[in-house]
Amino acid sequence: QVQLVESGGGLVQAGGSLRLSCAASGRTFSTYAMGWFRQAPGKEREFVAAISWSGGYTYYADSVKGRFTISRGNAKNTMYLQMHSLRSEDTAVYFCAARPPPARDLLRKPSSIDNWGQGTQVTVSS
Repeated sequence: QVQLVESGGGLVQAGGSLRLSCAASGRTFSTYAMGWFRQAPGKEREFVAAISWSGGYTYYADSVKGRFTISRGNAKNTMYLQMHSLRSEDTAVYFCAARPPPARDLLRKPSSIDNWGQGTQVTVSS
């Protein structure tokens, strides 16, 4: 059974910071690319960030560049999203995703992703 479990969401004031975590279990994800997506109420799920299995390549949506940082743990089956300077428009449910490389396909081919977490709510109050 493949599992991706997110944690770290919560309520934060605008300008604040949060760190999301995603733990992968059930199979070896050390060679998988991983990423974050988010879905705000009434909107479609959108790409946020992705990271290659080695951690050497990262990709970001323009809306979060310079504010969010994606990284992987040493075991490679954990992933983080450090979020700074949060805005009300960052309010959404954040989902962890994983798929075989290349990492850029998390952005280019989201329909090919078949490993998703249940999501964690991030609410930014203005």
